[in-house]
Amino acid sequence: MKHEETIFSGFGGQGALFAGQLLAYTGIAENLYVTWIPSYGPEMRGGTANCTVIVSEEEVGAPIISKPTAAIVLNLPSLEKYGPLVKPGGLLIVNESLVPARCERDDIRVIYIPASDIATEMGNPRMANMLLLGAFVQATGIVSLETVMSELEKHLSERQRKWLEPNKEALQKGAELAR
Repeated sequence: MKHEETIFSGFGGQGALFAGQLLAYTGIAENLYVTWIPSYGPEMRGGTANCTVIVSEEEVGAPIISKPTAAIVLNLPSLEKYGPLVKPGGLLIVNESLVPARCERDDIRVIYIPASDIATEMGNPRMANMLLLGAFVQATGIVSLETVMSELEKHLSERQRKWLEPNKEALQKGAELAR
């Protein structure tokens, strides 16, 4: 049965909320049950931002999670907060560019991706979230990467439209790095 309880977390402006929302849209498009709950500090840029996303083949009983099956962390404070909470056997995906520390747990799968560095090389450091989302989709199989790309096209704002193809490339690159 498909079921993932995931936390996306980073500084405001890194796109953690958008990546989680895109996963939620994708789950809905694939006829799965979905919850998405954002949480962020008072700062618009630079404060902490996270969201929880549950995607499941069964109805979701409660949208709150204390022990996620996966966490995608874009910065060091997020690793420190959510790394210890991932369920044994779960998945942790780390933006290695901004997280110099290593997770010391041996009971979870950890994928390190220098997402900010790769995104900068690709032309926009703000695409790190798409690299990590691509890795998550590849590692879990909860939804298809093709549907994520389709939903990205539907939900990317007009102002950000010029980044559609680069974001698709970032999703693909993240998936490749998780293989």
